[in-house]
This record gives sequence, structure tokens and C-alpha cells, in this order.
Amino acid sequence: MTISQRTAAILVAAGRGLRAGTGGPKQYRAIGGRTVIHRALAAFSEHPDVAVVQPVVNPDDIDVFNAAVSGLRHEVPAHGGATRQASVLAGLEALVPHRPDIVLIHDAARPFVTSAVISRAIQAAGKTGAAIPVVPVTDTIKEVTASGDITATPERAKLRIAQTPQTFKFEVILEAHRRAARDGLTEFTDDAAIAEWAGLTVATFEGDVANMKLTTPEDFVREEARLAAQLGDIRTGTGYDVHAFGEGDHVWLCGLRVPHSKGFLAHSDGDVGLHALVDAILGALADGDIGSHFPPSDMKWKGASSDQFLKYAIERVTARGGRVANLEVTMICERPKIGPLRDQMRARIAEMSGVDISRIAVKATTSERLGFTGREEGIAATASATIRLPWGA
Repeated sequence: MTISQRTAAILVAAGRGLRAGTGGPKQYRAIGGRTVIHRALAAFSEHPDVAVVQPVVNPDDIDVFNAAVSGLRHEVPAHGGATRQASVLAGLEALVPHRPDIVLIHDAARPFVTSAVISRAIQAAGKTGAAIPVVPVTDTIKEVTASGDITATPERAKLRIAQTPQTFKFEVILEAHRRAARDGLTEFTDDAAIAEWAGLTVATFEGDVANMKLTTPEDFVREEARLAAQLGDIRTGTGYDVHAFGEGDHVWLCGLRVPHSKGFLAHSDGDVGLHALVDAILGALADGDIGSHFPPSDMKWKGASSDQFLKYAIERVTARGGRVANLEVTMICERPKIGPLRDQMRARIAEMSGVDISRIAVKATTSERLGFTGREEGIAATASATIRLPWGA
């Protein structure tokens, strides 16, 4: 089947997630080092067959949404309604100008949707016009009365657990949602139920047991443990760098331009803090050192800003399915004084690396006026990095 070039996805993220406990709306809480909504949105924005990604968010959450999904491809968020059904309709209406053929509707609270499930959803919509991912029921299900008495035991072989993304021909599901809204019907729990009410036959396709919805605090605890188990290869690397002083009026340290009576003699910007961190990360990866990736003999890196070196090292971790657990850098110098700048440096490293500031340490010490640092001839830095990788990565 030829994949339509006009496939759109709606990410429903307007709910408050009260059953997930404290910590704000669950879609903006972190799990495995990334926000729930970032994981969910990235799956669609990075999929080659999804042309348009339309988030639907609570208007009060615009700023936190933008911060949580920075760098991901998406349309301007639509404003969600009082119910999931209203929010989906808002997303569908926002997609009208894009005229998609197919739309995938996904809950932001399902952060572990895979590219394979998305591809199956697109293919299913092209074949049937309406389909949802499902997984088999493995437990015996009972129907009970309000008082808890069993009234029936449904045949398990006929039961399935519904997931998202649920996928439809765009015009068909748009009209079904519009009809339901006109008729004042607001209690549908998913889009397949609206499609069924509208007279459509809804097919199913293979879902994924990992594509679970995060609902309770226990869900977060369980999934954090699962993700941690997947990243059981814990590695630590160290780094060291030094640069001499020359003429100038500032130095670059941990991504900050720091006024000083001297400058660095260096091929790049001479940021000893970031250079040491990059070496530490590459060391943890057993992936050479900063000089092998950015040789000083290459004029391309003359005067280069060191933030790109740090981002590159982080990308090397990400490309192997890993994440950074901790970064630490120690500056060795008499001047400039690092203490007053420590938190700004931590924030800058967090910004460049995408690592939470709570996992970043910046320290400083002097050499008691001994050696080249004591004579204020230059600055040295040491660093360590702890990363987690999947076994065999």
C-alpha cells in the first residue's frame, strides 16, 4: 500500500491527570529522564510518514508545554475542552486547513508508543477507514452488580484492551465528532466508541503491551523501574583539560562568558569546563576523546563555541539508547572566582545538555598558589560523567 503523504496525528494532552497524584498534570511529569509528553510527541514528530502533528493542550499549560517539547516538530497547540471528546474535536477542527487523508488520535499519557505501532495504525486506516490497536486480555473478567455480586463471566477470547493511536479517515471521524457534539452526546470514552455510534465498522490491529496509559502513581513507579532495568549498563568516565592565559578581556567557562583580565590561548573558545565534560562523556562511552572528534588541526573548529562539542557528546549517548545520569566538573584556578557563578554554570550546562540541573555539579578549588594555576598562568578542569546504557549498546 502506498502511504498517504497527508497523514496527521492529534496528541490529546489537555487533561489534569488527578489520579496520578501530586506533581502537576501527569503529561508534564518526568519519567526515565524525559517528560511524558515529550516521549509521546516525539514518536509522531519523528515518524517519517506523519506529516502534521497537532497537540491539544489546556490553555493554562502553554508555557510548560513549550518547555516540555522544545525541539520537536508540531503545529500551534489547539485549546482543549472540558472532556477528552471536546479536546479531540478541537484537534480535528485545527487540522481542517491541512486537509489530511488519515488522522491518528493518541493520548499523551501513553508515552511508550513505538514507531512500529504508528506504522501499523497508518496502514490499518488506509485499509479499513477506522481501526484501533488492541492487546489480548490475559485475566478472567467478571461483570458485577453495584454491590459486587458477579452476574457474568465474558468469554475472554472475545475481549481486547483498547489502546491509542486510534486511526480513521479524517473526514469520516470529523463528521462523527461533529454529529455527537450537535446531539449533545459528551460521554464517549474513546474515538472508536464515537465511530461505532456513527455506524462505522471499526477494525483492530496489533497493539503493544508496553503502550500502556499512565494513570496512577503506581504506574509511574513501575515504569521507572522498567526503564531503569533496560539501562543497566552503568558507566563512568573522567576528563581533564587545561588552557593557558593570553591577552583578552574574558574567558569562557561552562558555557558562560566570564569577564577577566586575560583570555585563553586556545584553538576553539578554550572552555576548559566543557572540554573536560566532553572527554568524560566520551570516556564513559569508550568513544575516543575530544581531540579525536574535533581535531585542533582542523580549521573548521578555530574559535568554535564549545556548546556544540557538549551537545555532540550527549547525542552520542542518546544514539546508543542511553541517558546521562550525572555530570560533575571542578575548576582549578585562583581567578576568576567560580563560586558566585556556580548556579549559572549549572543552569547553562543543563540547557546545553538536556540533563536536569539536579544532576549537574560545578565545583571549584585553588592550588594554594602552587603551580601554573597558582601563578595564574591558566585554568585547569577535571570532570566526571555517569551514563546508563542498554546492555550490549
